[in-house]
Amino acid sequence: MQNTPQKKLKNKTALITGAGQGIGRATAILFAAHGANVVACDINENALHTLHQECKCETHVLDVTNQQNIVKVEQSISKLDILFNCAGFVHNGSILNCEEDDWQFSMELNVTSIYRMVKAFLPKMLENGSGSIINMSSVASSIKGVANRFAYGTTKAAVIGITKSIAADYVKEGIRCNAICPGTVHTPSLEARLRETGNFERARAEFIARQPMGRMGNPGEIAEYALYLASDASAFTTGTTHIIDGGWTN
Repeated sequence: MQNTPQKKLKNKTALITGAGQGIGRATAILFAAHGANVVACDINENALHTLHQECKCETHVLDVTNQQNIVKVEQSISKLDILFNCAGFVHNGSILNCEEDDWQFSMELNVTSIYRMVKAFLPKMLENGSGSIINMSSVASSIKGVANRFAYGTTKAAVIGITKSIAADYVKEGIRCNAICPGTVHTPSLEARLRETGNFERARAEFIARQPMGRMGNPGEIAEYALYLASDASAFTTGTTHIIDGGWTN
């Protein structure tokens, strides 16, 4: 008789932003496989359509920089156990290459959207007396200075600060808040940035060369970490930064 895989998120509702591709998509599929009622949100309607076909999750077109969009989604959900803030943007350049518009957009998408999402959905978790918030940060943050990642590293350092503050404020009310800090992960957005360099193969080789393991991470590996933080297996874990970077920060 075959053993039935354990449904680690059975009867839990999980909202994931940036669910259309990459880490967010892999996480939505994995969470659904583990029994979660997945609410997948992304700005890309076509990507959500194909995701729904793959894992039959609930989908919402959501621009996380738009407060009215967030309120609309919040009002459509009666219960929430897991919030994974995965939407983000990588700006390439130093401070001298970072214009005001680049800075503002990086802050709006990488930091302010998390503030708005948590503020909107935390009350539902507090009503239940439990909840897991997972924020996507990066090793390019307060953990490690990375060349040409000025705006990105600054905003991802802020995400770590947000995570620790929320964890401290609500630890006695059953709320956990943790950050995942990946290194270089092979995602569609990374592919696009490599192509923008004008020499895809060289840029890809350079990214791989800086990885001690000799390869990039894949979205599924990060999704497994998110599954751990979302599930009751991490019930004693809050306010932490989880580095998954193939040894890059060693």
